[in-house]
Amino acid sequence: MTRRRPEPLVVPEPPVVSVPSAGGATNGSSPPLHQSEGRQRRGGFAGRLGRWAALLAATGGIAVLASCGRPSLSDDKLSGKALNLEEYFDGRTVAYGQFEDRFGTVRRRFVVDIVGEWDGRELVLTEDFRYADGTTEQRIWTLTKTGEDTWEGTADGVQGIARGEERGDTFNWAYTIDLPVPGGYTMRVSFDDWMWLMEDGRLLNKAYMSRFGVTLGEVIIFFEKKDG
Repeated sequence: MTRRRPEPLVVPEPPVVSVPSAGGATNGSSPPLHQSEGRQRRGGFAGRLGRWAALLAATGGIAVLASCGRPSLSDDKLSGKALNLEEYFDGRTVAYGQFEDRFGTVRRRFVVDIVGEWDGRELVLTEDFRYADGTTEQRIWTLTKTGEDTWEGTADGVQGIARGEERGDTFNWAYTIDLPVPGGYTMRVSFDDWMWLMEDGRLLNKAYMSRFGVTLGEVIIFFEKKDG
């Protein structure tokens, strides 16, 4: 009598979950969702449910991270100084800055020469950027004072109107702009831009840059007033 060998235990392959990143790329070496569809179907309804739950959890976590940990105009002020844009930026200012991606890696450094002209109602800022890679850029802002502490602004590439408010030693404004990037392209991003008046005519600027609600990185700039 011949005994029949038992069938080997086969463990089904789990469904592949590939979460898109901000630029449409995927994490790690996993294939995009549409490429892995055949394998994912083997997981049946439970696999599809688990896959979408993981995707929603990942994107939800990104949204939560993007929305927390930022300054507020209601934060306690650390000085009795008052930041007035028309006073600070009237004349010549030099700024030194860098862009860091959301992982903390410094991607670009630059110096900006700024000339401001205030006529009692509008503040025109001519900004000449010099990047560490040798590229240059000019941006001209026209800022209009709309109230005792409120401003509106426009510049080439800005979508709609930038709006901001001064409060004590702090200024905050927000806008969306088509920002030039290496390679001759532009990328539409949104800025949550914060400035704090420091000692000896210095101004600290930190701007949070995002796209489609996901934080891409931060721009940190240090301004110095120049005579003449």
